[in-house]
Amino acid sequence: MSSADGSNAAKFSPDFQSILAAFGLAAPLKEASELRAGNINTTYRVELCDGGEFILQRINHHVFAQPERIMDNIERVTAHLKTRMSADGGDRERKVLSFLRAGDGMIHWDADGEPWRCYIFVGGATAYNTAVKDVHLLQTGRAFGDFQRCLADFPIDTLHETIAGFHDTPRRYRAFEDAAAADRVNRRRTVAREIEFIRSRSELCPCIVSQLESGALPRRVTHNDTKINNVLIDDATDEAICVIDLDTVMPGSSLYDFGDMIRFGANTAVEDEADLSKIELDMKKYQLFTQGFLERAHGFMPADELLQLPLGVRLMTYELVIRFLTDYLDGDRYFRVDNAEHNLTRTRAQIRLLEDIERKMDRMTAFIQAKVESFGACYPSGGDMECGQKRIS
Repeated sequence: MSSADGSNAAKFSPDFQSILAAFGLAAPLKEASELRAGNINTTYRVELCDGGEFILQRINHHVFAQPERIMDNIERVTAHLKTRMSADGGDRERKVLSFLRAGDGMIHWDADGEPWRCYIFVGGATAYNTAVKDVHLLQTGRAFGDFQRCLADFPIDTLHETIAGFHDTPRRYRAFEDAAAADRVNRRRTVAREIEFIRSRSELCPCIVSQLESGALPRRVTHNDTKINNVLIDDATDEAICVIDLDTVMPGSSLYDFGDMIRFGANTAVEDEADLSKIELDMKKYQLFTQGFLERAHGFMPADELLQLPLGVRLMTYELVIRFLTDYLDGDRYFRVDNAEHNLTRTRAQIRLLEDIERKMDRMTAFIQAKVESFGACYPSGGDMECGQKRIS
């Protein structure tokens, strides 16, 4: 069998019929194709002879050592979203992923040590890797704003932390310093400027974590992979249908999700662009996504939180600088690389993006303030936003 992009998938040939039968699907398999958009799980689109279409995913248990926790989170979150969609009059079967249950009642099934899940394929919709139209950014912002709004009353303490310390930036910084000190592959001498760049901004590290710990920022259900390709866009209307890829849903801050979407979606270049002259933060894209997000978020998020959203953009980009350079110093043991300099290329690209973000912090904040005021929101007094507003010269 060949994958959807033409690559050979013979290295792993799942017994589709047995896996489908485990989820109560007895019709013969008509066609299966591998979808290669994700970097962690193995995903197939399958069509049965009776016309049914489904997504089968093999969960990477090396990355997610406790897949039952992921699936418990997903089951709770999708159930809550469906309840909210029903109350709002939305099409919950199209706007929320619907997972099938295996014979034991669980929404995942273990096949010889390999965990699988199956959900209904949402037809007539596309997950774009990059925005084809401006409206796609607006709609992506609305989708993630709706995701936050619909889960605002979710009992967050029932969620598992699927990746410990995922956005614990102080811990990421400590790992970077450890990697620089160890210099296990003798690369430190070649990246003195990049090391100094990270160290010069170390005061950024606790800006969100400390506010979550103190209660200055509320803990929220966060998606933690807010790329445009994790939102299904309706082919006929160009409207966002639903948010997908829920493996990293866990407690966090809205600033993480907003920041990561802007870092990725409003970048004028790819994440590993070697030509630094191509890299900047596109303010038009920023404004389109932010407009959509604020339309959905302003009614329940306090203004103190909304005004700090640009801090999320800055911190998430800084965190990626740390992570890429840490992996480079450590011998490329975490991120998949195409060559020996790949992680260094990524580091330098994110540094260039971060420098432009820092130049545009005031403009980003001013846009949010104007929009929130236009919605008629009342600004709560108090709150220390120094980390979000401070500019580094």
